[in-house]
Amino acid sequence: MKIAVTGATGYIASLVMSMNPQIEWVPVGRKDLDLSNPEAVYDYFTKLDFDAVFHCAAMAQTADCENYPELTHRINVESAIEIGKVCKEKNARFVFISTEQVFNGVSEHGPFAEDHPVCSVTKYGNHKVECEQWINENLDNFLILRFSWMLGMGMPGVRVSPNIIKNVMNAMLYQKPTKFTVNEMRGMTYAKHLGAQFGKMMELPSGTYHVTNVNRNNTYESAKIVAGKLGFTPEQTDAYILPDTDRYADRFRDYTMDNSKLASYGITFGTFEEDVDECLRDFGWMK
Repeated sequence: MKIAVTGATGYIASLVMSMNPQIEWVPVGRKDLDLSNPEAVYDYFTKLDFDAVFHCAAMAQTADCENYPELTHRINVESAIEIGKVCKEKNARFVFISTEQVFNGVSEHGPFAEDHPVCSVTKYGNHKVECEQWINENLDNFLILRFSWMLGMGMPGVRVSPNIIKNVMNAMLYQKPTKFTVNEMRGMTYAKHLGAQFGKMMELPSGTYHVTNVNRNNTYESAKIVAGKLGFTPEQTDAYILPDTDRYADRFRDYTMDNSKLASYGITFGTFEEDVDECLRDFGWMK
């Protein structure tokens, strides 16, 4: 199978490619294509040879989406739709990366199943909602993979994105007091398990799937768990892992997702604690 992958130098794309060398990858990065130009995106993919597109590229920073709504809409929505159109014309599978953030405006508590009504209070979340709606209405051969916050560490050829382990390490190792919100609960999943099971995912029936582990700790509690597993004492942890009670004080955000649909196909994820243990062991940080 030949798979074109956008955002090819990003964490998820580079990790999945490195763990699946049996796939013929066609990397598409910034140097190849300007996603702010949807017409050029359509033309580029029309000329490209592939059996599927793994669409990882996006402007995912909340502040960027709020501050530059027209630009980020072109990148996150309009260009994604153009890629989807080409996939339909070529009868190729469109694998679209969505996010837990489609649930950040839901008032009740999770974990949410795939068929739970989405509601987002951010432009980034709504970009994903708009793309999901278009895909469901227009494509037959697709996967929508809603990711939780993916954790991991960097390695040669794979540059890690900010995540709970990296953020805690920065706080503890550099003795930099850092706030973590107490008003948010979300999945935090070791991206290695995505890479290891990507081949199985490509065989799934078309539909939406939640790629997440199980975590019922708020983000502050999760950060303290990581610090403890790194070998820091409770006193050291309390000095540099600080509770942020102001962020989201208006409403507790719980956008944890139910992963039982993937589990029914034999694609499983563990718990947050298990993922942290495995990641730290893999990179020699487990105390």
